[in-house]
Amino acid sequence: MTKKVSVAILGSTGFVGLELVKILSKHPNVNITFFGTENNPDKLLKDIDPSIDLSTNPSTELNENFDSSKVDTVFLALPHGASHKYVKSFYNKVQIIDLSADFRLDEIEIYERNYNEKHSAPNLLKDFLYGLPEINKNILSNKKNIAVPGCYPTSILIPLIPLLKNNIIDSKNIIIDSKSGYSGAGKKFDLLNIKNSKDFNFFNYNTNTHRHICEIRQELKKNTKSSEVLFSFNPHVLPNFRGMMSTIYCDLLSDINKSDVINCFNDMSNKNQFINFIQNDQRADFFSIQNTNNCILKIFDHYDSSKIIIVSLIDNLIKGAAGQAVQCFNLSQGFDESSALTK
Repeated sequence: MTKKVSVAILGSTGFVGLELVKILSKHPNVNITFFGTENNPDKLLKDIDPSIDLSTNPSTELNENFDSSKVDTVFLALPHGASHKYVKSFYNKVQIIDLSADFRLDEIEIYERNYNEKHSAPNLLKDFLYGLPEINKNILSNKKNIAVPGCYPTSILIPLIPLLKNNIIDSKNIIIDSKSGYSGAGKKFDLLNIKNSKDFNFFNYNTNTHRHICEIRQELKKNTKSSEVLFSFNPHVLPNFRGMMSTIYCDLLSDINKSDVINCFNDMSNKNQFINFIQNDQRADFFSIQNTNNCILKIFDHYDSSKIIIVSLIDNLIKGAAGQAVQCFNLSQGFDESSALTK
């Protein structure tokens, strides 16, 4: 008999929530029984997004009406500051997969300083696993509480952690230049910031002050023997709706060369079905990752052979959020890792 998991989605009408609905509605082991929303109750999902095709034609309910006794797993597609308030009421009753920042950080002081928000469940931080499947795959099995990484950290940590673990790059001089589609800013983002009747716009923001920096630093430090991890981070918003590209500049350690990076990325690609390391004349662009759960990696030579340039591409809504959440769900439940996910 096929195992079925009853699932609720809180925040089902946001960009990420709608992606969760689309993915999980195709999952052979899932029944979605609750479609939560903060501000759009009693709306048919197909009226919010016509591409959603559910035979039951469900409508949304307020998140606060969620009854944890009726489901096995709840996905929280909520903004930071909202998830931890809900989690308190159903912790230890259902599996929790949180896509916000509320349970990603190990230290409450860092969370409250970066998010300017008092955390109502600081005692639960230690009980959430940071759900980066390519790194924590072996410990996701049967995990009840999972914190899904942010989109920028996902694009950055996937290539950098293996290089640090294998002592290939210097941890003290990393430069990260990232570009995201505007969907990463959520539905409240003012489109006039990015395009008007005449042209498209492009800008950087929160350079070296972005909230994801603490998350990136935390996970990099866990995976290097070096006493320090030093990097600069410059994020940008593109006029594209979806997609993310992180270009990362690294110093190679002594006696290391490009072939060591190639071997490391080939090994990672061979062991992880959603990692695609491309070489030579293959182009790494947004079209190649949009609407997939893939991470594409490519490396480029630097004029100084002691340095390397890495390009990492993901779909910020899928691999950077909803798809990665389902990937974590699959591994935790013992399902095929790729179930319902597009490569």
